Amino acid sequence: MTSRAIALLAVPALIAAAPAPSPDLAKVQAHLAAIQSMTANFSQTDRNGKTVNGTLSLKRPGKIRFQYEKGVPILVVADGKSLWFLDYSVKQKQRWPIGGSPLGVLLDPTKDISRFAKMMPTADPSILSVDVNDPKHPEYGRINLIFEKNASAPAGLLLRGWVALDAQNNRTTIRLSGQRFNVPISDGTFRFNDPTPAGPRK
Repeated sequence: MTSRAIALLAVPALIAAAPAPSPDLAKVQAHLAAIQSMTANFSQTDRNGKTVNGTLSLKRPGKIRFQYEKGVPILVVADGKSLWFLDYSVKQKQRWPIGGSPLGVLLDPTKDISRFAKMMPTADPSILSVDVNDPKHPEYGRINLIFEKNASAPAGLLLRGWVALDAQNNRTTIRLSGQRFNVPISDGTFRFNDPTPAGPRK
């Protein structure tokens, strides 16, 4: 479960400066910059075809929560300082600094994605596909973000989800629905109970 969870969130670190972004990539950058908060339902499908559902809450800068459905003892949350992967079934946690976390592209509205992302062709002109990877660090895996052109969404785009491949080519697919943008979200949404023995509430 840990490797799949890391894969679904995998967004590489910044690499060397690239040429000016394409118009479509600039639209993606504008969409990301226009989002201060977002809520959505998500479904996560792993390489074995198993699907679990949950809710996503995002508040910039630095906060996100993947709340899985009842019976899934996993929580992924960024509290503004750190990104945490929590497994309550084995009472373990893992931590990454926000600045170097794989979720940086969503958590940091100032991040320039043109430095490590490129547009991919699609058969549907209403769909934009953005491939994100760092060839110098294949261990980070890669992620393909899928956007739909939608005039009512921020900057005319709607994030539909993503497909991630980890370093072992394990595929994880995230699909979003019911997106709501720039809605009030309490900071308390990003608190959590530490699963380690005698761990405090964060």
